Amino acid sequence: MPRHSRPADPLAARRLISDYSLEMTGKDIPDLLVARSAIPAGTKINVTFLGNEDLELRVAAAAAVRAAGYVPVPHISARRLASRSQLEEFLGRLQDVGASERVLIVGGDPATPAGPYSAAYDVIGTGLLPEYGVREVSVAGYPEGHPDLRPDVLWRHLEAKAAALAEQRLDSVVISQFAFDPDPVITWIHEVRERGIHAQIRVGTPGPAGVKRLLGFARRFGIGANAMIVKKYGFSLTNLVGTAGPDVFVADLAVRLAGDPASGAVKLHFYTFGGLSATSHWAREFPTAGP
Repeated sequence: MPRHSRPADPLAARRLISDYSLEMTGKDIPDLLVARSAIPAGTKINVTFLGNEDLELRVAAAAAVRAAGYVPVPHISARRLASRSQLEEFLGRLQDVGASERVLIVGGDPATPAGPYSAAYDVIGTGLLPEYGVREVSVAGYPEGHPDLRPDVLWRHLEAKAAALAEQRLDSVVISQFAFDPDPVITWIHEVRERGIHAQIRVGTPGPAGVKRLLGFARRFGIGANAMIVKKYGFSLTNLVGTAGPDVFVADLAVRLAGDPASGAVKLHFYTFGGLSATSHWAREFPTAGP
């Protein structure tokens, strides 16, 4: 993994990285166990809701996160739910294994909903979440927009979700899609706050991963990845061999947030495209890395 120079403000970097969260799939339980030595106890670990994984695998992964001493945050993909009863079954199973207190709700990828829910707001609006012990709900944010939704629609949805969660007295977190460029992230954070949303924000960033893999995910999710942006992040479109880490992005973001109290509570969420082990070891070492 390429190693950049020590962050310009190590204290700011440590503050930003502290209490980071991670993401894993249902199939990543072995990697989770390998990475335990590097992941701080109590770390929030999101468990994805993929179309090629079933209920048993999702619940097993959430249970494994809890058993390992971490805080599970299972995803709920609205458009993948075939019925209200399926939603209730999932929430019930999560509650059975002690993994229902915190969830992340997204609309999901399918163009056509499998059932009655077409957006995260629809799931929140059922009123079911508190009945199954949910206390905190994370929702998605998009600093660089969404490939299928206009910016005004995204903002309207975010405001509606924040209001619905407050009405149900549920804590909320906004987790952003990953970015390579801190400029749109800072601009987006300011607009979130200006719209009266004071939830904790977790800025999404990829952990160390292969350059080709990073670009593949960027194209899939509509993330800006032109030559100027990726150079700022720390790699070149003319050399796709090897790996890249978020050193430059995190160092820059940390300095800018440290001088910007209006940004409110901001932490990091790592998308572990290169694996939980690589990301957790990077997070442990980076704030004190030498030149």
